[in-house]
Amino acid sequence: MKRVLFYIVLLMGCSLNISQAEVFERTLSNGLKVIVKEDHRAPVIVQQIWYRAGSMDERTGTTGIAHVLEHMMFKGTKTVPAGEFSRRIAAAGGRENAFTSSDYTAYFQQLHKSQLPLAMKLESDRMHNLNLSADEFSKEVKVVMEERRMRTDDEPQSLLYENMMATAYLEHPYRHPVIGWMNDLEALSVKDAQDWYTRWYAPNNATLVIAGDVEASEVFKLAQRYYGSIPKVDQPARREFSEPKQIGIKRLHVKAPAELPQLFMSYHTPTVKDPANDWKPYALEILAGVLDGNESARLNKHLVREQQIASSVGAGYDSTSRGPSMFMLQATPSSGKTVQDVEAALRKEIAQLVKDGVNEDELRRVKVQVTAGEVYKLDSLFYQAMQIGQMESIGLGHMAIPVMLDKLQLVTAEQVQQVAGELLNDDNLTVAVLDPQPLSGKPKHKSEGGAHVH
Repeated sequence: MKRVLFYIVLLMGCSLNISQAEVFERTLSNGLKVIVKEDHRAPVIVQQIWYRAGSMDERTGTTGIAHVLEHMMFKGTKTVPAGEFSRRIAAAGGRENAFTSSDYTAYFQQLHKSQLPLAMKLESDRMHNLNLSADEFSKEVKVVMEERRMRTDDEPQSLLYENMMATAYLEHPYRHPVIGWMNDLEALSVKDAQDWYTRWYAPNNATLVIAGDVEASEVFKLAQRYYGSIPKVDQPARREFSEPKQIGIKRLHVKAPAELPQLFMSYHTPTVKDPANDWKPYALEILAGVLDGNESARLNKHLVREQQIASSVGAGYDSTSRGPSMFMLQATPSSGKTVQDVEAALRKEIAQLVKDGVNEDELRRVKVQVTAGEVYKLDSLFYQAMQIGQMESIGLGHMAIPVMLDKLQLVTAEQVQQVAGELLNDDNLTVAVLDPQPLSGKPKHKSEGGAHVH
């Protein structure tokens, strides 16, 4: 058994105390990595299985297949009929679901600790015994197509985001939506699903995370019992995608029925690849907090409350993914103002920050917020498992978590100013504008969130 340390950060004023909690890991002979996070506060457990295969691994013409297969994973195996997986988990007092992203696909159950063998039995069964029928596939693709209509085609902000990503990325597969293009969904076949399942759903392409009121040694025995006999699969070589340097500002307008215009400004940015030695991603996280950390952050204070140019405004950046990232600014103009007014105001804020930098009070506030946010998230058993699974699936590993938290605390005001000047420039920028069209008066579909609903 390999024993590693996981750090829980405790906020003590503006300082950090690091206490040690235990995470254990073992890799089975078939390549399945099993990670156990012991947490004995309540008699519950979370099981999550993470496959390192998302929409970025799809081939041209088959976009959406990762997400469609996620749906098919609930359609039964050779021994468990369609719908029975969910019924058995519910009968045991648990809940379960799944989600697909650009980088990975994950399945989870949360239930009483005594039901862990049941969850493992069911999850390991569908790792290699999935029953893929043409009839069920045809039905489920139609479900996904309707999901696309609800969440993208009929949602102007989602449609704007999708078009922006397809414009901002020239070559990287992040330009494709996770749910897939409608033309591709219409052309998918059950063979596409079978090929995807055979290629990626294997123990040596997966990470099993168990968090909760368990003993690691017992979890490893159960994992060996239920997952250990599943054969490994020869993994195809993955293509390493890169995005060519942008050579000028890109602009697009999207016309869609909507009440208000919207503005997105997105800048190409790097992500963490070397947690101990990178610094720009950490500075970008602090920059996002300076601009949009809370009600007193710059954008809300200046553009919404003081100048009343925008009715809402925000900044966002994700430092962890398998590929590159975007630093995004988003705003809705106030009544009587235009997207041009908002863009000019956002540009002025960036220019001011590049010129004058950030002060120590701002820096301290954001660092405290970042730390407090991590502490609050660790109150959630599900999030603890989620954080481990995500870090493993993108290739950084869960032992990078405390390193990254420490690095955030070391970011200087000069580094924040430097990344703003270096990366938030027009050669790196895509501007997307939603041009609102008259509403039809027809009731819109209602979306139920980002996870698979079955």
